Amino acid sequence: MTQSHVRILIVEAPYYAEIAEMLATGAIAELEARGVDYKRFTVPGALEIPAVISAASDSFDGFVALGCVIRGQTSHYDIVAGESARALMDLSIGNNLAIGNGILTTDTRAQAEVRADPDQKNKGRDAVQACLAIIEAKMEFSRS
Repeated sequence: MTQSHVRILIVEAPYYAEIAEMLATGAIAELEARGVDYKRFTVPGALEIPAVISAASDSFDGFVALGCVIRGQTSHYDIVAGESARALMDLSIGNNLAIGNGILTTDTRAQAEVRADPDQKNKGRDAVQACLAIIEAKMEFSRS
């Protein structure tokens, strides 16, 4: 599949700016290596990512959600982690969107750093790969 005509929107929540930037670095490196056109859009937090993806759903072939939710001392973590993932899945299935979910949900900042770092777990790259795999599957099934 040629991916040079594919347009991807990266929607990122930089609540933890250094982690978000590592995720974006990994994602962008993968997109550029594959020759994929992309645009970046920033939102305040992980809960806003699905709303922007929904608003842009007719303008892009796929979406990469990037952000980080780190467990704290309250139940806020559970709400943000669960609701952002649920909303992305609802968009993916209900609207037939190709979404790579790179919103990290970790217990500690150290865990998030390992997962975000392009030289370690590189979850930004993984989110791009998931998004592109869904686009490829959609193209394959549309030819059937």
